Amino acid sequence: MKSGISLDALLVLDAIARRGSFAAAAEELHRVPSSVTYAIQKLEQGMAVTLFDRRGHRAHLTPAGETLLREGRDLLTMADSTTRTVRRVATGWETELRIAVSDLIPFGRVLALCDAFHAVAPETQLRLATEVLGGTWDALVSGRADLVIGAPGDGPPGGGYAVHPLGEVEFVFVVAPGHPLANAPEPLTNDLIRQHRAVAAADSSRGPPPRTVGLLPGQPVLTLPDLSMKREAQRRGMGVGYLPRHLIASDLAAGDLIAKATEDGASTRHALYYAWRTRHQGKAMVWFRQQLWGEGQGVDWFSSF
Repeated sequence: MKSGISLDALLVLDAIARRGSFAAAAEELHRVPSSVTYAIQKLEQGMAVTLFDRRGHRAHLTPAGETLLREGRDLLTMADSTTRTVRRVATGWETELRIAVSDLIPFGRVLALCDAFHAVAPETQLRLATEVLGGTWDALVSGRADLVIGAPGDGPPGGGYAVHPLGEVEFVFVVAPGHPLANAPEPLTNDLIRQHRAVAAADSSRGPPPRTVGLLPGQPVLTLPDLSMKREAQRRGMGVGYLPRHLIASDLAAGDLIAKATEDGASTRHALYYAWRTRHQGKAMVWFRQQLWGEGQGVDWFSSF
């Protein structure tokens, strides 16, 4: 900040600009008029500029005054934000909470959870990211996320985090109505399935080896970024594979995808977890953990989707 400028002077400048006179600004700020006049005179002297055209009954900003007001309001906003942040941290609420969400989780449910959180702690920033397969665990152990929702399978070694079951998701082997396997006799054998392209969602892990699910050795694969694109590719008949039942319920009902029994089973279930960094003990983290737990009732959060 340049010499001669203080937050108090900027508050006075803002009040005069909004109220239209030194007297009205003094009334708003609960000061005597001479105090307001002195604050502006000191500001003008320190900057060697004229901020107000004092001719007439109202105080009009000069071009220099308008520029300072515009920039000064940004500084006042930043100062207020910093003050609120410091106060929030002092009360135990985090400035920011980073959450990694598996693409197995319907994002609308997560947004509803965030909306409820904003009603409790509107000033804590939430930063959400979507991860695929082991990418959720990688985000947690690498420090990219404080909390993960929907992490599949076992977590990586090393510790530093706590885990709690979230529920189970059912995967169903499906094909498009026009795919050659749609009318094939069931159960489909692995040898028959291997002759057709699989569609896979790419593991988003940046460090650990990527995980694969439901692929057969030697099977051609179309790899896509996430389950949403995998679902669309399978709807188009571009390949086959397992998809979570909750994601494709409408497709199955409409006949856009057909569930097929396989020799390994018509469906398979996978456990999902939520996990958090144990050194992160802020109130926002505690709030989310309580909601995911079902407010202490042990509710299977995932089954309600």
